[in-house]
Amino acid sequence: MTHLTDIEIARAATSQPIQEIGEKLGIDSEHLLPYGHDKAKVSAEFIASLKDRPDGKLILVTAINPTPAGEGKTTTTVGLGDGLNAIGKKTAICIREASLGPCFGMKGGAAGGGYAQVIPMEDMNLHFTGDFHAITSAHNLLSAMIDNHIYWGNSLEIDSRRVVWRRVVDMNDRALRQITTSLGGATNGFPREAGFDITVASEVMAILCLASSLEDLEQRLGDIIIAYRRDLSPVYCRDLKADGAMTVLLKDAMQPNLVQTLENNPAFVHGGPFANIAHGCNSVVATQTALKLADYVVTEAGFGADLGAEKFMNIKCRKAGLSPDAVVVVATVRAMKMNGGVAREDLGEENIQAVKQGCANLGRHVENVKSFGVPVVVAINHFVTDTESEIDAIRQFVRTLGSEAIVCKHWAQGSEGTRELATRIAAIADSGSSQFSPLYPDDMPLFEKIETIAKRIYRADDVLADKKVREQLRQWENAGYGHLPICMAKTQYSFSTDQNLRGAPTGHSVPIREVRLSAGAGFVVVVCGEIMTMPGLPKVPSAEVIRLNDSGQIEGLF
Repeated sequence: MTHLTDIEIARAATSQPIQEIGEKLGIDSEHLLPYGHDKAKVSAEFIASLKDRPDGKLILVTAINPTPAGEGKTTTTVGLGDGLNAIGKKTAICIREASLGPCFGMKGGAAGGGYAQVIPMEDMNLHFTGDFHAITSAHNLLSAMIDNHIYWGNSLEIDSRRVVWRRVVDMNDRALRQITTSLGGATNGFPREAGFDITVASEVMAILCLASSLEDLEQRLGDIIIAYRRDLSPVYCRDLKADGAMTVLLKDAMQPNLVQTLENNPAFVHGGPFANIAHGCNSVVATQTALKLADYVVTEAGFGADLGAEKFMNIKCRKAGLSPDAVVVVATVRAMKMNGGVAREDLGEENIQAVKQGCANLGRHVENVKSFGVPVVVAINHFVTDTESEIDAIRQFVRTLGSEAIVCKHWAQGSEGTRELATRIAAIADSGSSQFSPLYPDDMPLFEKIETIAKRIYRADDVLADKKVREQLRQWENAGYGHLPICMAKTQYSFSTDQNLRGAPTGHSVPIREVRLSAGAGFVVVVCGEIMTMPGLPKVPSAEVIRLNDSGQIEGLF
């Protein structure tokens, strides 16, 4: 067992020049745009040249609802990718980039852990290749152009009370949720209420992650609805002629980033919409590029399967024409005990009864994912405090669902700890047994789509929406947006909208606070319960322990 921290393990790794990682996938160095020695962007020209190649097998890693005990979804994604490469399968990993907000807030880093990490860990968790800065700039350019247009006479007749385009910043900052702009007199414009979201909740982020090319990106940016007139007719981004300049700012950000795992296997890290307030998947262009270059692609979707996997299937796969061949649901003994009612400080003690009780959460996720027609394997992410009896309780439970649970020790052992999972997943993916289809058809009315997710995935009895919300959905249907999928903004901690309701609750209702049309991204955001599109920092933020040491190295990222 290691006593080293994640950052110490990452720093001790021997990384290969990024050109050598590219060679493993058949990418010549001329098609790599290097950022230093260990990361590079893959050129748009090279990606375009791959379009006629067959796709590899797509494997999704998802999880139970997160608990403070930790599940290790990214760690398992990396470990499985390394494991597949170790058994001779040409495999690439696709994960999201980290947001500075949670990095300095509660979460710390987001590049895996132990001996299953993607490196360079410090770069990935901080500025990386500047993609998030480009998205922030493009988003806020549009914000500036809206207020500027109103200031210079407002020929588009924008109703300043109905500007729906907020500003963004890649930081958790509750003070910016609701603000007033343009104070200070006539020279500063017309005062109005506004607010900030976190960059990862920006529609520009969602568009970048769903666009297939720069042309598609510009088209989608132009489709963004930025405001409404007094007659409630929409004003689009292209009406302001902002789409071209925004595309210019996003030109490099659109190209996927190539890095490596600790075992020098290729990893694409690109895009990063949150899964509780956005669609929670890495970019379509990165996933499709990986599928053309590797025989197997392991990707993840954020938080529990009720959010990440649901959106991966219903939004990303639907939009990009993708079809997963197998799904891994990550669980831990510790999280099962927590779902079974055990307090965090008592998780180290054996409690088979609590494990059995907590398995209800895991069971519901497995059933839900299977309802999309894809085969499911449970990965038990191993902790040293797990006992054989507790592990057996999970194995037996999963067997009753018609699936299997495999213990994984990648955190301590790297690829050696995922050989069994890798072998089984490769066999399932190769069998062609997946019969994937989304949960609802395009032509189902919007409110029925919301009800379908609430009842079939969350197992709610009811969706609570006032007349204003229902009327808004009907207006969007009449305007031609009825075919869009739904993106639920909901707490990640529970199937319900009450974050304290663990396990597999039934008999609950899903209250809708507001709905937002992301016409460019191509989905309707449904904000449920108390969820915030601009998080706040915790009482003791991670930022308090992040520092440079005497050697100039970063400490405190974990």
